[in-house]
Amino acid sequence: MRLISFRHAGAAKIGAVVEGGIVDLSARTSARWPSLRMAIAGKALGELAAALKGASADLSFDDVELQPVIPDPDKILCVGLNYASHVGEVGRQLPTVPSVFSRLHNTLVAHGGDIVRPRASIDFDFEGELAVIIGERCRHVSRASALSVIAGYTCFLDGSVRDFQKHSVTAGKNFPATGPLGPWLVTSDVVSDPQRLELTTRLNGTVVQHDTTDHMIFDVATIIEYLSTVTWLEPGDVIATGTPDGVGLGRKPPLWMKAGDKVEVEISGIGKLNVNVVDE
Repeated sequence: MRLISFRHAGAAKIGAVVEGGIVDLSARTSARWPSLRMAIAGKALGELAAALKGASADLSFDDVELQPVIPDPDKILCVGLNYASHVGEVGRQLPTVPSVFSRLHNTLVAHGGDIVRPRASIDFDFEGELAVIIGERCRHVSRASALSVIAGYTCFLDGSVRDFQKHSVTAGKNFPATGPLGPWLVTSDVVSDPQRLELTTRLNGTVVQHDTTDHMIFDVATIIEYLSTVTWLEPGDVIATGTPDGVGLGRKPPLWMKAGDKVEVEISGIGKLNVNVVDE
């Protein structure tokens, strides 16, 4: 399934993407789950799949306001420096354990929305990433069983304010509306192996990043094992798994995003996340 969060006629809804548009799963399940996060927590993905079976589109994309796939996660956890090629281009040493930082909810942006370059800086960089959505409350998950706690996968754009990041990763990664998440959640039964995906980032139609997820230093299962050692993972938690080389910081001269730019993050088997860059 390809699941989305959206608003229609003032109400928050859960939907599924099918040929021709969107199936309103909230309407077909008596709106029992106020959000996709709540549906995941309620172990309702099977019921959503049953409601989707044989259904045709109820709405077009023009009828709705898309939301970030999980608009209200308990946590957004991000792994930095997770591709050796990226570590090299920014002049850092290879990590021996995952390098983790967190993002705030107000950094999230929907597919088709606006990513905001802050007035405080022009050093606004792109990082296309695979994002994992956790499917159940869990702690101390072994690497061997880690993929079983995943609800699905989506695309993420980690918009980074590089000059602020130099003195504080938390500051550089948490300006409002700098973290697009979408376009939809592809359930884990569709993606058999998250380490066999192709990731491409485009800036104004030009490929700026291209790699495969098998080049991660720490694979998805290892990341989940590590993070679940540190804290409880909750249904709907978002884990961004790192970016490959090609970022603006690593270029000479640097290539920064600016107002009017169009950015795409495409991951094979998942979809394409599109956003527009605007100035604050």
